[in-house]
Amino acid sequence: METIKIQLVRSTIRRPQKQVRTLQALGLRKMNAVVEHEATPQILGMVETVKHLVKIID
Repeated sequence: METIKIQLVRSTIRRPQKQVRTLQALGLRKMNAVVEHEATPQILGMVETVKHLVKIID
């Protein structure tokens, strides 16, 4: 399965709790942190929820 790298580029301050929990579930807790996940439908859905806060790295 293909993997994707996700980087947190915007702060979680003043964000709805749902978005903060989604980022924590992805493993993104600090600014500019990068995590690698398999590109499953569940992970891609989580990324879609917070797409304005993260960047996908090739």
